[in-house]
Amino acid sequence: MSSKLGATLLTQNCLAVRQVRKGVYQLHLRLDKPKRIRVGKLGVFTFPAGRYIYTGSAMNGLDGRLRRHLKKRKKLHWHIDYLLRHSRIERIFVLETDERVECQLNSLTLSLPNAKVIVKGFGCSDCHCPSHLVYFGEEKG
Repeated sequence: MSSKLGATLLTQNCLAVRQVRKGVYQLHLRLDKPKRIRVGKLGVFTFPAGRYIYTGSAMNGLDGRLRRHLKKRKKLHWHIDYLLRHSRIERIFVLETDERVECQLNSLTLSLPNAKVIVKGFGCSDCHCPSHLVYFGEEKG
């Protein structure tokens, strides 16, 4: 599915045939129950159950990065790897671009209703964003 902005919503099946070169992405995650997780050198944090959006970029191989995120077994490297061990990816939003717009997309996400930062510095060691992981609570109803 594509939007007027050229953004694409991918499923796992799409990644098998699609060759996305470079751009930014958002992983829409669900954590079913609260969990204390060590996030590399960042420390140990309690993540509440609920919905999260992680914003990342891959300017040298977006398709490979997304495939890696979907793998269950992998070396823990990025902050998101630690959370992915305990959560599941429900959706992937992709914007193919040559421009570095990861922080702008993340800023828009942080401005959404109910958006909260749970772990400062998560996924943003190379920028000034408060976090590239945004928590939205649990769905009601």
